[in-house]
Amino acid sequence: MSEHVLTRIANRTGIITLDRPKALNSLSLDMVRALTAILLDWQLDAAVDAVVITSSSEKALCAGGDIRFFHEVGNASPQDGSALLEDFFTEEYALNHLIHFYPKPYIALMDGVVMGGGMGIAQGGPDCALRIVTERTKMAMPEVNIGLFPDVGGSHFLSHAPGQLGMFLGLTGLTIGAADALYVGLADVFVPGADLAALQALIEATPGADLQAAIRALASQHAGESELQANRACIDAHFGADSVAAIMASLEGDDTPFAQKALRAMRLRSPLMMCVTRELLLRGASLDVADCLRLERSLVRRNFEHGEVLEGVRALVIDKDNAPQWNPPSLDLVTDAMVARFFAPVWPVHAHPLRHLA
Repeated sequence: MSEHVLTRIANRTGIITLDRPKALNSLSLDMVRALTAILLDWQLDAAVDAVVITSSSEKALCAGGDIRFFHEVGNASPQDGSALLEDFFTEEYALNHLIHFYPKPYIALMDGVVMGGGMGIAQGGPDCALRIVTERTKMAMPEVNIGLFPDVGGSHFLSHAPGQLGMFLGLTGLTIGAADALYVGLADVFVPGADLAALQALIEATPGADLQAAIRALASQHAGESELQANRACIDAHFGADSVAAIMASLEGDDTPFAQKALRAMRLRSPLMMCVTRELLLRGASLDVADCLRLERSLVRRNFEHGEVLEGVRALVIDKDNAPQWNPPSLDLVTDAMVARFFAPVWPVHAHPLRHLA
């Protein structure tokens, strides 16, 4: 078990508390393994009727995977630990699948930062999830900012968002708050920070089998005005274009602050990974959760082979020069063949590391 994953059972509810505050609960391999073991155990435990995942810090539920670890082992030889990178993504995506199809209510308190891998452990499926946001929620799938793509099931939950909202979030990597999360369908209820003490007391006092209903009665489905809702026509018009280049050209012709903010963000992202992300979301719209995760697992291997994420993490996290040398450096140099290479199968079907997912 990981020292950063704390557990207890209260009134037939299993409570998981992430406790790595200095790293905003960024997921290590040990944390992924601990979460998996806990959830596998509790799904068969007759003493547990529901699960709550929360944090010891109000700053974040989880800021994502441990990208410093990605950089370290991504540059290592197998003898120096690079095989751990393969383990991390295989086991993380299997955990995401377990959470999506969890057989008991799975309640995520998405207070503070919830990004990347944090979304993967918060986005339970429709049959089990209750996703709570607060006014402190800062939600994003920002992977294109570090030369990656929206993974941890993002190819499924972004591609199934209404209209072009998922494409907007995947290509820009921009952060949204509670009202937008509710509008996109990435959260279910809103609990203001002032009511979190009452929420915690409710969790302690309510039998697990009744907990989701009790939280819905306490919470609200309205968290103020959604910027995405106000700009929905703009998003659908621009992000429905037939290529990343066409999307950016469309945004260039729109002088509204919202469109220009999206354009500025995209100009900083990896040109190649924006194109890969667009193709991934188009494919994900017709795939089930398991096939989305299998596709993402192959793309991760291709990404590290290419090295884009290693350069992105170097520039933004390691050296902090904020000047990634993307390969290729501009959108006009990205070819269809480059994108297609990411989608070429890595393993035969019978040997895929996530072949057991159903």
